Amino acid sequence: MGFFSSIKRLWSSNKPAETQETPQAPAEEALAAPQPAETEDGASHEESSVSDAPQSPVEFLEKLPETAAAEQQQADLEMDQLAAGQSLEPDGQAPAPAAAAQPAPQPDAPKEPSGWRDTLLLTLREAEPRLSVWLSIALEDLGTNARTGDELWERVRFLLTALGAPENEADAFVADFAAWAARMEYEEVADFRSELQYRLALALDLEDEEDERNRIFLKLHQGLERTREQLGKGLSTLFASHGDLSADFWDELEELFIMADMGVEAATELCKRLKSRARAASATTPEELRPLLAAELEDIFRIPRRVVAVNPPEVVLIIGVNGVGKTTTIAKLAYRARMQGKKVLLAAADTFRAAAVEQLGIWAERTGSGFHSKGQDADPAAVAWEAMDVAIRDQYDILFIDTAGRLHTKSNLMDELHKIREVIARKHPGAPHRSILIVDATTGQNALQQTKIFKEAAGIDELILTKLDGTAKGGVAVAVSMQYGIPITYVGLGEKMEDLRPFNGDDFAKALLEQ
Repeated sequence: MGFFSSIKRLWSSNKPAETQETPQAPAEEALAAPQPAETEDGASHEESSVSDAPQSPVEFLEKLPETAAAEQQQADLEMDQLAAGQSLEPDGQAPAPAAAAQPAPQPDAPKEPSGWRDTLLLTLREAEPRLSVWLSIALEDLGTNARTGDELWERVRFLLTALGAPENEADAFVADFAAWAARMEYEEVADFRSELQYRLALALDLEDEEDERNRIFLKLHQGLERTREQLGKGLSTLFASHGDLSADFWDELEELFIMADMGVEAATELCKRLKSRARAASATTPEELRPLLAAELEDIFRIPRRVVAVNPPEVVLIIGVNGVGKTTTIAKLAYRARMQGKKVLLAAADTFRAAAVEQLGIWAERTGSGFHSKGQDADPAAVAWEAMDVAIRDQYDILFIDTAGRLHTKSNLMDELHKIREVIARKHPGAPHRSILIVDATTGQNALQQTKIFKEAAGIDELILTKLDGTAKGGVAVAVSMQYGIPITYVGLGEKMEDLRPFNGDDFAKALLEQ
């Protein structure tokens, strides 16, 4: 209701135009319906009909004209009463709604902000109902080199309220985002525009909007450029040089897969599956095989995630070798969880690497997460044990445990990982609920060996591929999925917090093969 109250003043300046645009049927219905000022019941009914029904942002904006017209009619009635010297609360009548009883805006109120709000509101109402479009409209007048400042944050706040967010939530969102941008030392809007849209989508429950997927695909497409240059162009050359699916064609195709870091085992298996698809589809030429290859890759990545019943806090164990970006990936996961409204605790169980504890502490502060450590050289299992106590006592939603980047060839470090798992399982039944292996995509075939060892030694529920942008070895994702059946849940496509994105197998396959 706060949003509609503010809109009433904006629409009053456009009264003649809005009166002409109001359809006749709603006007007749308004005349036939009980007026809010006549009876107490009538006023109560009208207010509840507006406020109680949940509305999507699209519905919110679509209903804006008729709602504004109704509120304008009420405002006109009150103004007529005032002009005639009548009280707005005569004996025997219910008081007018609180918003309507407020004094009119002062004549010397700033006109410029009101002007852009008025124009922006009308433009939003008429725009294509997509978050990306709404955000572009809100930021358009700031220019291509827009920077942080009061006007930017006021526009973001206005956009949130225009899409149905309560004013207090809009205020909290803007304050939190502005503080984050300052901590990250972002000044130009271009540096965090994608992140802003991402967080707006979460706040407005629009995360699955098609435009969000399109942006992720474009980022993925860019990140796989080098891999695609090797595999995609190689496929095009191979397909163009063969007129049929001969034995030579299959041999060269298998060799191409191996060169794309799929490995011998995965390359052989993939060719075997493609031959079966070709026979089933009666395909006889390489060009007929291309869509079959895309379909096969999509099926390979379509691995269902394990469903876990979690008694909070959810415990997530992060494992991996040195140098894969494990600590920064934890920070990105924590940040994503924080943006979803979860209370997050980071535990520094990597007590081996120099400055690892301090680094995780800095990321905890930047992401607004809790932090627990016992300092360098402490017993990692003891850190995990105490972190569990803190997480349970302080009612955290999720606990991320950072472990030492251990070489998969070091049996003593693998034994230490076993100990951590046993300790947290005794403290919290079912923990760890997820064990995530972080793999550097640039390592190619070595990633397969890492996955094998860690799966056998510690168990793996999910896999995250980092440094996928700029590598020519992205084909390793195919091999990992085929050989071990472990779902890839996220991919790292850059250094920013928002560059850790959910993995979509269909998009990956398309980005890998498209020219």
